[in-house]
Amino acid sequence: MKLSQFKFNLPESLIAHSPSDIRDESRLMVLHRDSGKIEHKIFKDVLDYFDDQDVMILNNTKVFPARMYGNKEKTGATIEVFLLRELNKELRLWDVLVDPARKIRVGNKLYFGDDDLLIAEVVDNTTSRGRTIRFLFDGTDEEFRRNVEILGETPLPKYIKRKATADDKERYQTIFAKHEGAVAAPTAGLHFSRELMKRLELKGVEFAEVTLHVGLGTFRPVEVEDLTKHKMDSEQFIIEEKQANIVNRGIERKKRICAVGTTSMRAVESAVSAGKILKPANDWTSKFIFPPYEFSIANSMITNFHTPESTLLMMVSAFGGYEHVMNAYEVAVKEKYRFYSYGDAMLII
Repeated sequence: MKLSQFKFNLPESLIAHSPSDIRDESRLMVLHRDSGKIEHKIFKDVLDYFDDQDVMILNNTKVFPARMYGNKEKTGATIEVFLLRELNKELRLWDVLVDPARKIRVGNKLYFGDDDLLIAEVVDNTTSRGRTIRFLFDGTDEEFRRNVEILGETPLPKYIKRKATADDKERYQTIFAKHEGAVAAPTAGLHFSRELMKRLELKGVEFAEVTLHVGLGTFRPVEVEDLTKHKMDSEQFIIEEKQANIVNRGIERKKRICAVGTTSMRAVESAVSAGKILKPANDWTSKFIFPPYEFSIANSMITNFHTPESTLLMMVSAFGGYEHVMNAYEVAVKEKYRFYSYGDAMLII
């Protein structure tokens, strides 16, 4: 398929800049992938579509406050540093993006916080905006992370044109987040409230947790018309044996297996055994899923409404059927569903 087949017109007014007032009361579009039928619901209505022994696969990655503002030595110019991932814990080496990049060279020192709570040195250039930096910090790892927590901001996507608030710290995080390492939230999971989880549990729905640390590569624009030539960035994922067993039991019983979010879907599709069951893994994936694609693990999925021409829309189209999904997006625009990270949800069954 071609990039241009995933274009659609999205009015600016439909981009969600803040979350719904209550997590599980965002809107929910239900798309039946066999017929293309569409239903309009509220998110907590997902309860009606799941039953005893069905399985929901959740991504329990935790977003860390990855956006920091520092000052360059000598000039004092303000520099935005976006922490991507830790390369070496002992040496405190990090892969980062800097802005404005042209001002930041190898050897420069950056100072963070009023009293220089953290100082970093640029040790390498990686891409035009990418750098490797080393934090010059002698304390414990716990103290270092506490300082990052103090100095860092919730890494809201750039299209949200406002400063991150204390509310975002809670709302741009799923209630089941456990393992720190993501620079963006697995947004389909943001709709789950504690009450809804409890009600699903009482209904007999099982939860299997996987971890995929969402990197910025997930949102990297596709710049080639021929999709086979697009390369995804690698993201780390972990699937423990106990969690794989929960999923495989559901497959065996022919139950509904629901991937909550494109990240959960990518993790499980990156760990399929020859016998089409889920295997434990601790690995990196650069899997790019676009139509046509045969899914092995999940037979339903929950996802948000994504950007035109994004890899996320391509995966959803591969799962729900290209025509059905593009039609559903047309309906979503007409019905004024909210798009992107803080937007509404879609259940594909």
